[in-house]
Amino acid sequence: MTKVAVLHTSMVFVSVDPVITDLIDEILPEAEVAHFIDSDVLHTVVQEGSVSPSSASRLVHLAQAAEAAGADIILSACSSLGPGADAAAATVAVPIVKIDAAMAEAAARQGERIGVLATVPTTLGPTAALIREKAAELGQDVDVETRLADGAFDLLTAGDRAKHDELIREAALDLADRVDVIVLAQASMWRMTEGLAEATGKPVLSSPRLGVRDLADRLAAAEPAS
Repeated sequence: MTKVAVLHTSMVFVSVDPVITDLIDEILPEAEVAHFIDSDVLHTVVQEGSVSPSSASRLVHLAQAAEAAGADIILSACSSLGPGADAAAATVAVPIVKIDAAMAEAAARQGERIGVLATVPTTLGPTAALIREKAAELGQDVDVETRLADGAFDLLTAGDRAKHDELIREAALDLADRVDVIVLAQASMWRMTEGLAEATGKPVLSSPRLGVRDLADRLAAAEPAS
């Protein structure tokens, strides 16, 4: 049985919204899922304003624990800790998939003017950088504009989904006129994908389904030919 490890930097996808687990159950129904959680590191990154070497090392430790537990593949579920996932990938033999990598590539394929909408300020930089990286790999030139729905993530963790959604919708409408496609940088925003596409008239991308599908594709590619 394939063992999938999911690295979490908050409790959102464990206690608030189990979308990642649900998608793995749907797309990889035979997989065993193990969760590795540092529930405070995202808070630290937000306080510090960036991913410090200390914070990156905490994700490295999670990845090493997942490898020691026998994981066949690791899904890093936090976009803000993208640099930490890169650092972790250099220390373990197990492949690490960033939940937002496939989304970033899809955005680069769909438009030249890409809007990045986040609910955590420290996600804007890593997500924009990842989109530019994927665009460069594709030979595409892109302009990336970022927008923060300030305070929305705190509202979500406090259980106020209605106000969380309202702030995101306002930010998306403000961004829509200047971009070809909108990227929802936080996986926790996934529920709003269709509604925001309808409200803005623009393609809207979110990471959970694309990320888990990327995970499944990586596993399939690694399987020996029969």
